[in-house]
Amino acid sequence: MDSKVQSLKAFLGQTGRVALVEVAATKGSTPREAGAFMLVSASAIFGTIGGGQLEFMAIDKARQLISSLEGEMAAKRPGGVLSGSTAKAPRTAATTPSVGSAATLPSRGREARIEVDEVCATLDVPLGPEIGQCCGGRVEVLIRPVDASLEQELIRKAEAEEAQLPHVYVFGGGHVGQALAATLALLPIHAVVVETRADALEGMPETVETILTPMPESVVREAPARSAFAILTHDHALDFLIVAEALKRDDAAYVGMIGSKTKKATFKNWFLKSADGREAEFNRLVSPIGGNAVKDKRPPVIAALAAAEILTALVSHAAEMSGSKTGERVMAG
Repeated sequence: MDSKVQSLKAFLGQTGRVALVEVAATKGSTPREAGAFMLVSASAIFGTIGGGQLEFMAIDKARQLISSLEGEMAAKRPGGVLSGSTAKAPRTAATTPSVGSAATLPSRGREARIEVDEVCATLDVPLGPEIGQCCGGRVEVLIRPVDASLEQELIRKAEAEEAQLPHVYVFGGGHVGQALAATLALLPIHAVVVETRADALEGMPETVETILTPMPESVVREAPARSAFAILTHDHALDFLIVAEALKRDDAAYVGMIGSKTKKATFKNWFLKSADGREAEFNRLVSPIGGNAVKDKRPPVIAALAAAEILTALVSHAAEMSGSKTGERVMAG
């Protein structure tokens, strides 16, 4: 499976210079929090600092910085060209303020300021009508070229965040399982689809891990703490076995089963009478997954509702485990 770390390495490994655009500080309402970042090359971007005019301005300034640095390097080479170089030709860019100077943005950005030194630039931007955004806050953005040291720092940070991502296990690769896997692939989680049928795992998103096993309930036992379990296999008896195993995990963030009220009642009867289950354990079961608010049984709709439900449970569980009751970010990534 591919991962964010692999995508990051691929982007950093491309030919040409890359600049890091990072939210250094925020005040009031802003699109992203301090620490959010994106990478910018002459022709591509990786990540986001929130979009809108703020991001457009940052991308433009990052490319100006890249172009300026490439131009300086070319000027220092004998004859202006380094033999055998694979560096791209400098892009045409607007004039960058001189070293150590400050400049106001043109037109509507009268209150925004740019500070530039030899190796980086800082944007201090009010998110108001001056730039066509109405968030109301203020953002300070640091832009700097990515060297070998910073590249390794970014990779180490991404690897650390990826290692802390909560796991979401989807048992069943049918229509809803496929749709749920595609939805979860977009979220900051580690998604795993578990199946007993090899053909049901075909076509899964590249960022989703797949496990083929004749005993899917054993995967529940091996899952890390704070995992979420969504059970929707092709076999109700198999569903019951997996759910019973998941409900024994008191560290699970979420246990959900697809099905009707009748299926849930049947499971409860079996769980309490034949599986040594307890009422308190059963009460942790979410079924049907996705809730009843939207009366739509199409797989993509169920998947969207279930994904939102699972993400909410993961955030809530993480907040409880950390003792946080505020709106702070409690999930890595």
